[in-house]
Amino acid sequence: MRFFDPDGPLMTALSKFADIVLCNLMSVLFCLPIFTIGASLTALYTCMLQLVYEEGKDNGLIFRDFWLAFRRNFKQATALWLICLFMILFLGAYYWVVQFMGGSYGKIYQVTFYMLALVFLFGFLYVFPLQARYVNTVSNTLRNAWLLSVAALPWTVLNILLVVAAVYISFFMNPGAADLFIYLWASCGFALIAYLQSFLFRRAFQKLDPAVMQRKSLRAEDSVFIDEEHRDTDPMIQESVYSNPDWNRREDIVGPDKPQKKNRRR
Repeated sequence: MRFFDPDGPLMTALSKFADIVLCNLMSVLFCLPIFTIGASLTALYTCMLQLVYEEGKDNGLIFRDFWLAFRRNFKQATALWLICLFMILFLGAYYWVVQFMGGSYGKIYQVTFYMLALVFLFGFLYVFPLQARYVNTVSNTLRNAWLLSVAALPWTVLNILLVVAAVYISFFMNPGAADLFIYLWASCGFALIAYLQSFLFRRAFQKLDPAVMQRKSLRAEDSVFIDEEHRDTDPMIQESVYSNPDWNRREDIVGPDKPQKKNRRR
């Protein structure tokens, strides 16, 4: 029967789910040393974005892809993670201090805390997916993460709602089933959320790769970064419909039908 064909929809879906489970287990394992969380998240998003973009979907070597992405991005992703960790610790200390403040000043500082936390969350959503998808410097990756979070605001909001809904359903809607959901998160939850997020990231990345949009809607102003003078100095700060949309894409995840460029990472 076609339904059980190796290339049919059922087997394809099962194969993809198996990849998600395997990536989830590896990401959880690689996150245990704490300081490797950034590299692990980057490797996870690399594999999930490949599944969404259907790049290398039939190689059956998801473990190899994860390990290569982890090793290749380790230094820069770790630097990004340490910066983000510092910001998380700062926000935690800020919140702790605000709790001891009363009166109108305390309320003002509480509002500023929630604003800072929201701004941080906006950018944090994109840091490691951008690191997984594009070659860039640490500073430019951080800058682009926050710029893109605003430029693609609808997809940013949907991303946040997706994560909030997953956490609420898992731990707050039915507290008695928390043990079951902890098992599900450990086995497939993180990768499954990353996979669903990747569909939203693909739409958000159209602000960086406008040429992937339908031809009839292409306009130079649809690109977030269109400054041609930064083409050589700041990869991914510039992208327009008048240039090759894949010039700053990672060689390992550029489709076989697209030209590849030398890796700019130094």
